[in-house]
Amino acid sequence: MRRLGVRAALVGGELVRGDVGVEGDTIVAVGSAGQGSGVAVPGFVDLQVNGFAGFDFGEADPDGIRAAAEALVAHGTTTFQPTLISLPEEVYLRAMERLGEAAKAGLPARLLGVHVEGPFLSPRRRGAHDPDHLRPVDPGLYDRLAAAGPLTYATLAPELPGALELIPRLVARGIVVAIGHSDADAATAHAAFNAGARAVTHLFNAQRPVHHRDPGITFAALARRDVVLGVIADGVHLDFDTVKVVVNAALERVALVTDAVAPAGLHDGEHTIGGQRLFVSGPEVRLEDGTIAGSVLTMDAAVRNLIDRGGAPFERAVACATRIPAELVGRPELGTLAPGTVADVVVLDDSLSVVRALVGGEEAFRA
Repeated sequence: MRRLGVRAALVGGELVRGDVGVEGDTIVAVGSAGQGSGVAVPGFVDLQVNGFAGFDFGEADPDGIRAAAEALVAHGTTTFQPTLISLPEEVYLRAMERLGEAAKAGLPARLLGVHVEGPFLSPRRRGAHDPDHLRPVDPGLYDRLAAAGPLTYATLAPELPGALELIPRLVARGIVVAIGHSDADAATAHAAFNAGARAVTHLFNAQRPVHHRDPGITFAALARRDVVLGVIADGVHLDFDTVKVVVNAALERVALVTDAVAPAGLHDGEHTIGGQRLFVSGPEVRLEDGTIAGSVLTMDAAVRNLIDRGGAPFERAVACATRIPAELVGRPELGTLAPGTVADVVVLDDSLSVVRALVGGEEAFRA
């Protein structure tokens, strides 16, 4: 048995004093006697990440996918779900194939599957998506994408003709459906959730604005107990007072996501990704016209922000980056730390910065 040399571990939502033991790819002991430093937590699970370290998942080659995964795990993300925004079908298909091959080959972080965010989205709430790549609902497109690679998650606008009928079809195939980039009213949102949609993509953003007599997707989702709320806690997509409202209302259903784009982990300034110019300044990523275009957030920073600026307790903030997203995609073993579970582990120091990460018991990062 190898010991990690930590002083405590987050087990089942509770802080357990003592060390963690690993054999092979499995955690075999927690609370072991010994002196150590840092707190072991489950590895972070990011369900929405478009790119990282200069590489966009829509166009990255195998080396680029590997480099992005290596950079992600340094911030505690041991499992990630590459996200493809609205693209031409031939670009989707090539990206799905490359990502599927990369997952089979093995990476420094686990590639869970692919999140296709689009192209069945509202032109009124398209955000940074290219309007030329939006299209009417075509169930056959998802069939073709699933045949090309590991399609695990889809974001769509439920008000589009045919979208509500498509949701149960996707769910039957084991694909998690989220609603987003949508001008749907609350009634349509509830219809989508009743049809099987289980999450909201980046709550409040690219959705019908909230009004007390027109609650839209955001408040429809907050009013339910069976919907997971994707939250980008970077202070740009949501003011931190808004984050506090979500924390107070529905922390047990928050899944932290980064929505990171390729310039994440790089320098401020202008970047060109897929022919699109992005401008990074501090935590902001914008198009030339000022539209928010993803983030440069990392999962460890999101956890710190949820605690420091959102008022969430440490144990529950970590759950928002581990257990809750893992359970949403049907992989609960990837979001827990306990004897018998897979040894995807992150060690945090006193400032909640990542100092070590293991994936399947193998050292993936060490500061």
